[in-house]
Amino acid sequence: MSHNTQFYINGEWVDPAVPHLFDVIDPATEEAYTQISLGSKADVDKAVKAARTAFESFSQTTKAYRLDLLKSILKAYKARYNDVAAAITQEMGAPTQLATQAQAAIGVGHISQMIKVLESFEFDHLQGTTLITKEPIGVVGMITPWNWPINQITCKVCPAIAAGCTMILKPSEISPIDAIIFAEIMHEAGVPKGVFNLINGDGPGVGTALSEHPDIDMISFTGSARAGILIAQAAAPTIKRVHQELGGKSANILLDDVDVTRAVKKGVIDCFQNSGQSCNAPTRLFVPEKLNDQAIQVAKTTAESLKVGPPTAEGVYMGPVVSQVQFDKIQAYIQSGIDEGATLVTGGPGRPENLNRGFYVRPTVFANVTPDMKIAREEIFGPVLSMLTYTTEDEVVAQANNTVYGLAAYVQSADRARAQKIARKMRAGNVYINYPPGDLNAPFGGYKQSGNGREWGQWGLEEFLEIKGIVGYEAA
Repeated sequence: MSHNTQFYINGEWVDPAVPHLFDVIDPATEEAYTQISLGSKADVDKAVKAARTAFESFSQTTKAYRLDLLKSILKAYKARYNDVAAAITQEMGAPTQLATQAQAAIGVGHISQMIKVLESFEFDHLQGTTLITKEPIGVVGMITPWNWPINQITCKVCPAIAAGCTMILKPSEISPIDAIIFAEIMHEAGVPKGVFNLINGDGPGVGTALSEHPDIDMISFTGSARAGILIAQAAAPTIKRVHQELGGKSANILLDDVDVTRAVKKGVIDCFQNSGQSCNAPTRLFVPEKLNDQAIQVAKTTAESLKVGPPTAEGVYMGPVVSQVQFDKIQAYIQSGIDEGATLVTGGPGRPENLNRGFYVRPTVFANVTPDMKIAREEIFGPVLSMLTYTTEDEVVAQANNTVYGLAAYVQSADRARAQKIARKMRAGNVYINYPPGDLNAPFGGYKQSGNGREWGQWGLEEFLEIKGIVGYEAA
């Protein structure tokens, strides 16, 4: 039985208080392939009541119990792995290989990593005669995005479970089906009633109701800075904790000793992964002036080698972007780059050749971009790379940091000491040196308007905990 038009509340699949059907669009065909129901304040109230009731007992469970629960979730997730990947391909256009090897895989990664973290995590610490104890913050509202959907679900849900919190998840209404499957996974894993609840809905209908609800202790949000501001404003009157991971405009700095071909090729490929729809994508490529011509040619060749097409087709690197709204926004940015005088190296407006249906965007590279241009300042969230030049290290650090965002930065150099020196100067929550492998225990989050708080691994777990000092405590 399909649960697409239902919500998961208090361990059961239930109908919405007021049915409000909403089409889920396949971005490769531009056609609706299923429907969900959007929730309302009444549904939020019901889910919060269930979570609040469940918190009384779940918050008192042992670490061993929660470890076993996470292991059960991991087992159930692996059993539905292919379903999760297929859902992500259809709902947001991720190519099959990306959905299978990265999108769905990172869910396994976050669950597994949280098991490792919890095994060695100490909730109590005796400091003289004072006991420092870490306790679950309470009921958590979670609002997750459409671009890496199961990644953001698991990196919020798993530490909340590990901490002993209860929760209500509102996934993006644009890519909701993987979240419905995840709720089925949680049910199969035996998560106690009320601990995990799922309500589909939009920002005004469910997101706001969660953010302002007096019985929710924390909001964990991933999405745009615009929405993040509204959430913080709605949460302010109840003084709840607000944890946010927002946008980015990440710099990728090539120092003058790099292998230009390798560094530029990898930077372009990383920028265009997931059709450029990643908050930490390296979208600003800074190149030494003397290497600019060579870098432009490598960027052009690399971008033009990336196959764009239906996400289920063989060898496709880029599927469509997620929606008409996103397509139109990206097209406007590409046109602004042309209008402001950047050099269009490859790509440009419109769909790629032979693709006249679906939200497909041409992999686009601009060179000779200046810091004042919109494409250098604003988050495009699409397959558009801006190439800028510099002459000195001090200049490039200043240019790279001259942004309202501070989520990620990238540094490439043959001299690791040089790269490390630059990395320490970057005002960003994550800096990646020479395209390293990922680390799911590294803190993930940003400076400035990229948000506050951190996710992933032990850092993510800490976000869901309150700290209590019991003074005059005596060890048993």
